[in-house]
Amino acid sequence: MLDKAADILDCFRPSGGPYRLSELSVRTGLPKPTVHRLAADLVRLGWLERSGTRYRLGAKLFELGSLVPHRLDLREAALPFLQDLFEATRETVHLGIRDGMEVVYLERIHGHEALRLPSRIGGSLPLTCTGVGKALLAFSGAELTEEVLAGPLPSLTPHSITDPDRLRMALEKTRVSGLAYEEQEAALGVSCIAAPVFEGGTAVAALSVAVPRSRFSPAQLAPAVRTAALGLSRVLRGAH
Repeated sequence: MLDKAADILDCFRPSGGPYRLSELSVRTGLPKPTVHRLAADLVRLGWLERSGTRYRLGAKLFELGSLVPHRLDLREAALPFLQDLFEATRETVHLGIRDGMEVVYLERIHGHEALRLPSRIGGSLPLTCTGVGKALLAFSGAELTEEVLAGPLPSLTPHSITDPDRLRMALEKTRVSGLAYEEQEAALGVSCIAAPVFEGGTAVAALSVAVPRSRFSPAQLAPAVRTAALGLSRVLRGAH
């Protein structure tokens, strides 16, 4: 039953829903009565919420996820640098970590004019379609890079990189410059610049700034992103 409940919860990646029972049944491959019974249990536990005929992830999951020690420590250490980065750019900023082949967002700060982005706190997106993901992938070792390049590359927009050779070149440029770029690959009309955050010699997170394509200026944004990532890296090194 736990495996089946986990299958239901996994259905909500990456958008968080909402979904009807029939949709959850199709996505999990489980019979509708089974989904109905398990969804009722998940609602009772607070892991799902029900609104009419639709289900979405519950607040209890967010509460539990925010208490994961490493993520909590990292987020708290990063917040001052994210706030500085936001003040310096007045654009949407992100903090993300790698989870398998995806980037999971631990924090996002945006102004009154929030961009229409698929990223959200606690949500995940493919590594290869985001600036944060590319920054992490570039410094996660050759084995993971080759594994990603060997498989079909996901696409969120017509601009997402699906050519392995093109992605390999982008990752090599990131390793040289320490900066990753994403141009309308996760959301149309939005571009992003990101930098990795290191703890020792390992990239444990990445920071990014996302801006409307019309005012994307890497030369202006790069120093602020790089400074924030270096500052957080120093704090993390000093904590050990």
